[in-house]
Amino acid sequence: MDWREFPDWSEKVANWSAHYHQTLRDRPVRAQVLPGDIEARLTDWPPELPDEMSQIMDDFMQLILPGMTHWQHPRFFAYFPANVTPPSMLAEMLMSVMGAQCMLWQTSPAATEMEVVMVDWLRQALALPAGYKGVIQDSASSATLSAVLTMRERAMGFCGNKLGVAGQGRLRIYCSDQVHSSIDRACWIAGVGQNNLVKVPHQGPLHGIDVTAVKQAIAADREAGHIPAGIIGVVGSTSVGASDDLGLLGDVAAEEGLYCHVDAAWAGAAMICPEFRQQLWSGIDRFDSVVFNPHKWLGAHFDCSVQFLKDPTSQINALKIEPEYLKTTLDGITNFSEWTIPLGRRFRALKLWFLMRAYGLESLRDRLRNHVVWANALCEMLRASPHFEIVTEPILSLFTFRCAGDDASQQRFLDRVNDDGRIYLTLSEFAGEKVIRFQVGQFDTTWADILSAHRVLEELAGELNRL
Repeated sequence: MDWREFPDWSEKVANWSAHYHQTLRDRPVRAQVLPGDIEARLTDWPPELPDEMSQIMDDFMQLILPGMTHWQHPRFFAYFPANVTPPSMLAEMLMSVMGAQCMLWQTSPAATEMEVVMVDWLRQALALPAGYKGVIQDSASSATLSAVLTMRERAMGFCGNKLGVAGQGRLRIYCSDQVHSSIDRACWIAGVGQNNLVKVPHQGPLHGIDVTAVKQAIAADREAGHIPAGIIGVVGSTSVGASDDLGLLGDVAAEEGLYCHVDAAWAGAAMICPEFRQQLWSGIDRFDSVVFNPHKWLGAHFDCSVQFLKDPTSQINALKIEPEYLKTTLDGITNFSEWTIPLGRRFRALKLWFLMRAYGLESLRDRLRNHVVWANALCEMLRASPHFEIVTEPILSLFTFRCAGDDASQQRFLDRVNDDGRIYLTLSEFAGEKVIRFQVGQFDTTWADILSAHRVLEELAGELNRL
């Protein structure tokens, strides 16, 4: 393809894109294929001669689409959607056209300076105190790894990168037993080790960490000669929406002199709504690092995760490396590659600028509020059903339930639901039992989609009970 053909194909792809999103309800949510089906239909060798773009697009429709799970489907109630919105997609197109590598200020000044401003727009929207700075990461996993590496270096006097962690005392990091698996992985990669991630039991209606048990664990570790390095809190866990008491947990971190990070990857977006802050956000100002994903509930195209830092100095000291070819002589600039693990950086701030200008915060708040109201309404409908029991109450737009029977029955029912194709759900575990998660978060979901989900669940549960 040359540039003369590009405009025509861009128009065709844009038209197809709009049609795709407008007709998603006509498709099954999850891919209805078996393992190996797609691979078997792809050629085993690369082409020696070019194919026509028309043939490539035809093959995309015939070979690839049947094997795609449709994450933008309005009845995608599994995981948390990686939402996209039209303005965000347009920004992604512009980013792709320019193909900029925004690792330093000088490699794309507008990208760096817009990132500074967009992070501050979001800081204000989430009611974080003035003074927090931030950086756009690819994912919450990367932000959490950055925080864990900072905890490690801070606890070791910033010598771990040079000396390694071998031979040092055992570093210990504390969190609840409800945190995301990315916390475990961060401890693996940072060299802290799985056994030094101390998972404290949860308690209370929000399933938050037992703060007294955290204090006891820290005291026991100090007595044993270990080195407490940090605390990781959670607001809206992936499993059941568990949320820690940030004020109390932040107090512990301050008393113990520990670096503290909050994973609010999904639920942090809801803090643009003032009414949710008192219960879930109070005390956030005590934390050194906070991450949330605009690419989940806010509708920014994946990937786009914002990490706020009370003082970026510690993370920069943990991650910055400056060979001669990356040095700059300009004063008063920010090089965000010094704040993150990857050197290469995309122009992610552009889609936030497009998104927030195209919708405005109040429109985004309305969507999130609807999702929370609808999740609570569906929870009550299932509670009234003889086929289901509610296991964990809604936290924002997430709750869990069980159908009749044992754990194997939960899996059978879930498989029946997902094979049916009209909605998509996932399992989790709580209090030692399998539970079925339901979350409302896809950007274009309507009340009609929630009612449809209710009909599907009742219908399929009734069928299984008659077998």
